[in-house]
Amino acid sequence: MLDVAGLIWSRRANEAEFSRVVKAVLMNINEVTRRSTSRIRRRHHHASKAGSVQSRTEKLHILRALGMFYGMSQDSSTLREEGNNHFKAGDVEQALICYTKALKISDCRSENAVLYRNRAACYLKLEDFTKAEADATKALDVDQGDIKARFRRAQALQKLGWLDQAFMDAQTCAQLEPKNKAFQDLLRQLGAQIQQKVAQLSSTDSQVQQMFKLLLDSSAPISDRQKAAQNLVVLSREDAGAEQIFRNDGVKLLQNLLDSQQEELILSALRTLVGLCTGHQSRTMAIVNEVGMDRLCGVMASAASTVSLSACHLLQVMFEALTEGMKKEIRGKDEAILPEPSRELRSMLHHLIDMLPASSVSGAGRDSAINLLVKQVPRKSLKNPDNSLTLWVIDQGLKKILEVAGTVPEVEGGLPLTDNTPMSCSVLLNKLYDDLKSDKERENFNKLCEEYVQRHFGSSDMENKLRAIQTVSVLLQGPSDVGNRTLELSGVMDAVISLCASENITQQQVAVEALIHAAGKAKRASFITANGVALLKDLYKKSENDRIRVRALVGLCKLGSAGGTDFSMKQFAEGSTLKLTKQCRKWLCNEALPPTSRRWAIEGLAYLTLDADVKEDLVEDKKALQAMFELAKSEDKTVLYAVGSTLVNCTNSYDVEKPDPQMVELAKYAKQHVPEDVSFDHFNASLLMTPVTPNLSTMACDSFLTCLMQALLPLVSESTDRGKFKAAQALAKITITSNPEIAFPGERVYEVVRPLVSLLALDCTMLQNFEALMALTNLAGISERLRQKIIKEKAVPKIEGFMFEDHDMVRAAATECMCNLALSTEVQKLYLATDSDRLKLLVLYSGEDDERLRKAASGTLAVLTGEMPELCTCIPGTTSHWLEIFQALLLSENQDLRHRGVVIIMNLMQADKSLAEKLMESEALEILSVLAKGDNPNQASIQKAAQRCLDLAIEYGLIRSNESGVNGNII
Repeated sequence: MLDVAGLIWSRRANEAEFSRVVKAVLMNINEVTRRSTSRIRRRHHHASKAGSVQSRTEKLHILRALGMFYGMSQDSSTLREEGNNHFKAGDVEQALICYTKALKISDCRSENAVLYRNRAACYLKLEDFTKAEADATKALDVDQGDIKARFRRAQALQKLGWLDQAFMDAQTCAQLEPKNKAFQDLLRQLGAQIQQKVAQLSSTDSQVQQMFKLLLDSSAPISDRQKAAQNLVVLSREDAGAEQIFRNDGVKLLQNLLDSQQEELILSALRTLVGLCTGHQSRTMAIVNEVGMDRLCGVMASAASTVSLSACHLLQVMFEALTEGMKKEIRGKDEAILPEPSRELRSMLHHLIDMLPASSVSGAGRDSAINLLVKQVPRKSLKNPDNSLTLWVIDQGLKKILEVAGTVPEVEGGLPLTDNTPMSCSVLLNKLYDDLKSDKERENFNKLCEEYVQRHFGSSDMENKLRAIQTVSVLLQGPSDVGNRTLELSGVMDAVISLCASENITQQQVAVEALIHAAGKAKRASFITANGVALLKDLYKKSENDRIRVRALVGLCKLGSAGGTDFSMKQFAEGSTLKLTKQCRKWLCNEALPPTSRRWAIEGLAYLTLDADVKEDLVEDKKALQAMFELAKSEDKTVLYAVGSTLVNCTNSYDVEKPDPQMVELAKYAKQHVPEDVSFDHFNASLLMTPVTPNLSTMACDSFLTCLMQALLPLVSESTDRGKFKAAQALAKITITSNPEIAFPGERVYEVVRPLVSLLALDCTMLQNFEALMALTNLAGISERLRQKIIKEKAVPKIEGFMFEDHDMVRAAATECMCNLALSTEVQKLYLATDSDRLKLLVLYSGEDDERLRKAASGTLAVLTGEMPELCTCIPGTTSHWLEIFQALLLSENQDLRHRGVVIIMNLMQADKSLAEKLMESEALEILSVLAKGDNPNQASIQKAAQRCLDLAIEYGLIRSNESGVNGNII
């Protein structure tokens, strides 16, 4: 089998010719690129010297070994000579016997290498190519410079069909002995065979058929089948490949892969289906009906989290394709009027609902089903009057959702859950409740929840009572109005209080958690403060179970913060909240505790940080802050909200309506209570100065980033000069490490530009300059409107200034930013000015040593020459070495640089015929001819652009096509 993805670059098909081209170009490289060439030569020289020393050392070892084992080596040497004589006489089988006997008695590695090499020659004659390849490899393991062993391995690989590996070995032989005719002949044979094989695989259809054939061959090695499945994924991401897979009955093959027990094949099948369904409604409907939701839900129910997530992603893509319709204008001549997909949508949702209470579904699969319901069921906008889907889900599945919500994992026979499942249920229930339009609909929702709780709570079985209380806890975290109503049902609150004193750990835990969530309402918090504080204190002090103690601690924290930000309404005595804070920080920093217990400690801090003294205490504790951020990176994403709330409290980032001063005076006069607030500006500065601030950007949670953004944006305009720069740098870190459109939704993203531009000031540190440039690069790549905002903030001259910076990384970052800004017409016009060296700088940077800088500069040239053809004629005037620089890009080993170089050449040829003539008169023609050959899927864009250059040359009459039509000859 020929591994298409592993094909050697097509230049090897004619190595002698290509070497001549490389030498001709490299001899003319300008002064900018000559440094890189000389450096490579120095490294090559040192490597050659090291190789010589190594060879001499190996010879000494061989001589010593022969001296130490003279008697044994003599016997093996005799057998080897006998084998040689038999081989010369044509008695290959007898020679094979001699070499095998010699190997059994020889302990000398160098002697064994010779014997393996000779035995490989015997196997070649006997056409046992597998053994020939194995023996030649064993010889090379001892001595990589054994040219005979390498040549014999190349011959064996050729016969086995591994042409790419055979080509590498033959090429190495030809480089070591260029005048050896046998090596050159084998190299030419392999080149021709590779080209022939590539031609057979050139069409997408043949590639698909090859992948299918290998996947259907159960006797093929599993590694080969996995590689074929991965290649199928790549093909499915292109329209032509996806269509060929679908039309060649590939869905049935993918079903077989889904039913296999091999995770890699299942993942590849799911990813291929994603490619088939993305943006294509008709294919999606056909796949849903053919594969079936039972099979897809069964895959998503897998205990393997990666498989479950991939299946969830596939179903998400299917939902989008069915709801949004076809995204592309043309889908082929067979396109027909599509039926309404509502039936398929309802069927898919029904299967997801049925998954929720199924005991065979894994915790990860259940979470995936809940998340899909959250994304697909509620209306995206309340302006849409149709909430029928929400009503249908409530009617069909609310009881099943409550069944998951009421599951207590510690109770025997419970459903498999993850740490995220209860909170996911809360989110889903809250989304459904918020999507209701009328009091009648909300009353029905309340009634169904109350009936479920009453039915289980009225049972004499303690497990059912626990299920009812657990359901109430989940409702209190979601639609709190519904949770409060169920909590007020007869006997529920009393049961919660009494179970807190139970000796059963599970009962205690469920009850304490319910008590914590119940304290969210001020009226009920006062009741619990009067009746439950003593109970929570006893649990915290006397319980021997850490899970109970930490939850009791959080309950005390919540009750202690019941007054909110009102300093005058503290529930506990002075200093009590600081003691609670100290204990929470102690639990948080204790890595010996399970992550769930430490998460509860952060919950406690989220409540306590409403107190000004607690804020100051926390921001001074660097260890606790670091532990909090590290915990935020864990798989339990429910901790993020607690972390975000803690930071919002510390930075006073919530929206607060300032009361009318006259109303405040009136309230004081009437002896009414007036809330007392405390200023928190110094806490913001302290938090920004902590070393853990850069870790904030790793927590890619929508709600958390929103809270953080609200804290940072005011600081960039209202803080001290140092605080402004720190806040702007934090914004830069977020913009670099997360999607700006998610971190700064809506119009907020435009507010970030000015703080980032401020970091380009000369009085900022080099690190701040660098991070600002990277952040602006990300923003400039999003939309034209953002590019215009950056231009209006007068950032372009500053960015151009940093393109001359001595620091390599800053210079490259500035050039990358300019590459994205070059998509704007205003920036493009700057490069047309004849009185500047902007264009010359880009051309020279394209030949620099720094690979990142070369990518950025050549990428900018590719954009400019494509958008402004009139700019192409100016390039020859920038430097006399422009042609050599572009040829060096074409010859680069880096695929990205080659691609940029080919695109630039294509743009130049499209823009002006005289430029095309100059290019075709140079070595560029031969390089493009080689690049246009082959069909490596990873280099398809390069091959296509190179072929376009040759086609343009033929159209201009500069070259003519040869018989094969692959490359051309100058006319």
